[in-house]
Amino acid sequence: MQGARYDQRVLALVEVRGQQRDWDQAEREFESRGWPLVDSSVRGEGMSAGVLRPDPGSRLYVVEVRLFGARNRRTGRAAAWRVERLAKAARLEMHVRRCEPVERDREVLTEWLVHTVAHRPAPGPAPRALTVPGRLRHRFALARARYGERRGHFDTGMLVTGTASEARRVSRMTLPGGGASAGTGSDVRALYGKERAHIVTRRDQDRQRWINRLFAWLAGMTFFALAARQQSGSRAWLWGAFAAGCFLVALRVGSRMFLSGGRGLSVLATCLVSGFLLALALGPGPPEGGGWTPFQALMLAAVLTTIGGIWLLVRQWTWGEWLAWAAPVALTLVASFVVASGSVLHAIYATELGLVPGDLDVPGIWQAISALRLLSFVSVALVVPALWGIAKHTHVSYLRPGEQLNTPLYVLLQIVVATLVGALALDSAGGAAAEVRSAAAHRTRPPSYFGVEPAWTCVEPTVPKAELNVQEGELDPARPLLSFGVTDGEAALWNEDTGAAFKVPASQVRLLPAKDGRATCPFPARAWKAGRE
Repeated sequence: MQGARYDQRVLALVEVRGQQRDWDQAEREFESRGWPLVDSSVRGEGMSAGVLRPDPGSRLYVVEVRLFGARNRRTGRAAAWRVERLAKAARLEMHVRRCEPVERDREVLTEWLVHTVAHRPAPGPAPRALTVPGRLRHRFALARARYGERRGHFDTGMLVTGTASEARRVSRMTLPGGGASAGTGSDVRALYGKERAHIVTRRDQDRQRWINRLFAWLAGMTFFALAARQQSGSRAWLWGAFAAGCFLVALRVGSRMFLSGGRGLSVLATCLVSGFLLALALGPGPPEGGGWTPFQALMLAAVLTTIGGIWLLVRQWTWGEWLAWAAPVALTLVASFVVASGSVLHAIYATELGLVPGDLDVPGIWQAISALRLLSFVSVALVVPALWGIAKHTHVSYLRPGEQLNTPLYVLLQIVVATLVGALALDSAGGAAAEVRSAAAHRTRPPSYFGVEPAWTCVEPTVPKAELNVQEGELDPARPLLSFGVTDGEAALWNEDTGAAFKVPASQVRLLPAKDGRATCPFPARAWKAGRE
């Protein structure tokens, strides 16, 4: 299969039992999955002679199984699981006799840029034969030439890799097809800094694993430092000890970033990175001002983990799968959810206050913003597929391909997360409604909620009391009342005495904004009782 993507290559010894048509089918299955067939022989012959009992009804195949995922101690088993899934799907008697991961980590070679040397001062007599001004001029000219080389003023545009001596020799090679050599009048300079021959770097994937390990310990150090800042006494010392322990482990990991040499440089870099993370997380000033909280740090880690897990999950999909069904379905669901969920939080908010959603006049832009807020709650549901993607990437055994408990377990986790999303939505709207009740009881400024702006309002009746149609409440025009606005010709108000909402026709009252909840309305209640003046 041309262009097939994979992370790991595992050499598997697979035994297929049956007849010639079974063996032909097995070879076709290997080819359809992009698994190269390295060798094959009848059991007991060739590579298995003297190892396995001869059996003409069984054939051994050496197949290179290619799969996604990390390289760890379960990589071989993950390849065996995929062969077992193939056997179940193809209805073949197929057995994995051996799995051996193929190590093909790439060596990291030093990169060099080729430059000319004609700008360098010509070699003159021995320095002792020159006068003092002559030696100074020669050194200045040489330093200026070296500075120009480091700035790239004399580069030829040719890039070579290897050691310094290899780079010089490779740059002077003549390549077939018209490639010209740099000639003897050239030299090389390291692309990044200077070459340090005593430092032996790790290979590409191995280095990335060590970097990930280092940042994991530094992240733990930062979290424990934040927790220590929020505590006092012995608890602060305990969290601080955890932070110090993580830093010491990070130093040990950082000191082994190279196979040999460069220990001081890597330790210095580790200290600088840890200092930067602490300064970024703790922030300036005392603990009361600036910086992150431990909860914010955990949320950031959860967001990054979710993004990484989703990426590990979907990176195995092809663009054809995305364009065929995944992207359209995702866009359709998101668009329909935004349209349908614009008033969900407002409906919960109104219900908590004893109103109906139609009593709240919410602008469309705020309905869209509340829908995005609800989508942020729904994004918690992405934690399940994210963790699923991480587990699949690390070849966790309970997620082996074809496992019958995979689907029920996944559905159960999604039900738990959906319940959590509903609880978050109820907590958001219910908490806002509780703050409104508290503000009404203490006659303070009420908080807004996604376009709903409760405000203290003086309600002046424009009709006699006997004609006023107050629904489920009693109007006191002497004191300001919380108003939720006017919708469909009715004003939604809040009675702090009864702790409930009521409505009154907007045509029978005049709404005047009050300064605050403790102000006195200019319209006296006794005048209204006697009749409208």
